Amino acid sequence: MSETVEPFFTVIAVVFEIIGAIAMVAGFVVAVVLAVRTLARKESARAAYLVLRNTLGAAILLGLEVLVAADLIRTITSKPSIEDALILGLIVVIRTVLSMSIQIEIEIEGVLPWRRALLTSGGQLLGEAVARDRAASTQTASADS
Repeated sequence: MSETVEPFFTVIAVVFEIIGAIAMVAGFVVAVVLAVRTLARKESARAAYLVLRNTLGAAILLGLEVLVAADLIRTITSKPSIEDALILGLIVVIRTVLSMSIQIEIEIEGVLPWRRALLTSGGQLLGEAVARDRAASTQTASADS
């Protein structure tokens, strides 16, 4: 790869890493807000904990997906070597195992994680958590009227 193009892709990889970190931090904030809202609706502490755990897991999953993309961009645009390929492989394996364990923890539909991974992403899971909270808030508001 040309020496003039490599710095550009390095910047792109860093941007992806920043986006992955922001996704996890923002997901943490969303998870805490949703858990507090669950408690405010006078649902059980267990329900709030499950909302927190599931939403945070989805945010971490989304962040891991973006970080894997950053690693791929960084590796394929740098000078190729066996060492870089092995490091990338190890990183992808570790993040895949983490993603699968998070999916197992937040799994509620009875679908095996590797099958569900083909159908959903961390962003979708996070969106579903927000949609469930919105629906619960609407039900609570209509019950109060």
